[in-house]
Amino acid sequence: MSILAIDAGTTGVTAVVVSDVGTIVAKGYEEFRQHFPRPGWVEHAPEEIWQATIEATRQVLREVDAAELTGVGLTNQRETVVLWDRETLGSPRRAIVWQDRRTAEICTRMREAGHEDRVAELTGLRLDPYFSGTKLVWLAEQEPHTWAHVESGRYAVGTVDSYLIARMTRGVHHVTDVSNASRTLLFDLAEGTWSEELCGIFGVPPDALPEIVPSWGEIATTDAASFCGLSLPIAGIAGDQQSALFGQTCFDEGDSKCTYGTGSFILTNTGSTVQRSEAGLLSTAAWRSPDGEMTYALEGAIFVTGAAVQWLRDGLQIVGSAAETAAIAATVDHTDGVVFVPALTGLGAPHWDPQARGLLIGLTRGTTRAHVVRATLEAIAFEVRDVLETMPVEGEPRPLRVDGGAAANDLLCQVQADQVGVPVERPEIVETTALGAAFLAGLGTGVWSSTDQLRDTWSLDRRFEPASDRSAADAAHTRWLAAVERSKGWADL
Repeated sequence: MSILAIDAGTTGVTAVVVSDVGTIVAKGYEEFRQHFPRPGWVEHAPEEIWQATIEATRQVLREVDAAELTGVGLTNQRETVVLWDRETLGSPRRAIVWQDRRTAEICTRMREAGHEDRVAELTGLRLDPYFSGTKLVWLAEQEPHTWAHVESGRYAVGTVDSYLIARMTRGVHHVTDVSNASRTLLFDLAEGTWSEELCGIFGVPPDALPEIVPSWGEIATTDAASFCGLSLPIAGIAGDQQSALFGQTCFDEGDSKCTYGTGSFILTNTGSTVQRSEAGLLSTAAWRSPDGEMTYALEGAIFVTGAAVQWLRDGLQIVGSAAETAAIAATVDHTDGVVFVPALTGLGAPHWDPQARGLLIGLTRGTTRAHVVRATLEAIAFEVRDVLETMPVEGEPRPLRVDGGAAANDLLCQVQADQVGVPVERPEIVETTALGAAFLAGLGTGVWSSTDQLRDTWSLDRRFEPASDRSAADAAHTRWLAAVERSKGWADL
């Protein structure tokens, strides 16, 4: 028995097949295009996401026997808004991506109208362009002809998970789970349902939204003619960061993980309690069991980390690949005073400034690309430290479990341990986002009987111990914080 897991990320779609002992036996990947129609705007073509999903799935089906597959798990980039025609499944416009900053003025307007406190109370979030709700306000205001079809019921509104499930089932199902719903600004976190009050504030017709289903269980069935000849139960759904928390087997209250992806996301399991933060962290739904039991998390969302490395490759063109950054950075012992603040789409937690912009400071005639590359890796570690220092900690600090593509970078992991002052643990399988979706679907189809059984599948690859003397790490972090302050509000100047 094995599970097909689809990880529909921000820059591409990964498909993996996970065996019943928790190992990845096949993997496919297909990138899709990023669209930047204006400064600060980021869009994806939904059809291109779907075609990437099909191609990544075809790749793994060449390596495994489809008859061995028992179910499908799905995880996805969150907060991205997709519209599609319920009949044709075509999309009338490109999706507005979570990184998109076009709604900053709408957030300011709603804040000035006095909505932020009530929105935060109900959702655990804040008014920021990151989340889905203000993107829908923008669509209603700027594209009224498109929005009229949403109000009439012709167009469905959803996140990437609900869009892909609609495509996989030939339009039969319009569903999502609590982890994705809780990122929209339309979800009542305590009640676990769409909020009529929030839908009213943001002007979204509730009938356009997907049905909220458990995070695992037999949720829908794929249509073989639509989805690579597969007729399988879709049995697990989670937004990518909650999926990674599940894949890292962080099932106990207080367990934490950091995923290094396009951005970096630190989540701490808070159990059945919604914990509130006054320090810029988000309260969010982690998952909901088929019997209705909710698990919550505190989250620190950092918008640009892996995307900064991608920018070094594609924008500045000073590295050939992300994989070579560790070797380049290791050719120097320090950055020689260079600091990079990768606020390329504003700053997320804990600073929350959509008007911040990227800053490279401390340059001299002696600065080389190695200094810039090392400053980029250090920036990732600094950003994670900023978030972890705002997380409530009871008892002894626990090791930080890391995953995602950049977790393979030994230099980054060591710098991270030095910065946060606790061991950093890297599992043998760093594709934990896809693994979490597989675990959820495996619970939903009986491949695994319990989370205890899943916990036994986790195995350590390497543990990075922090330096005993943290003075150098603290000095570098102090310089970083000074640079962050200089980056804030730049777009307003």
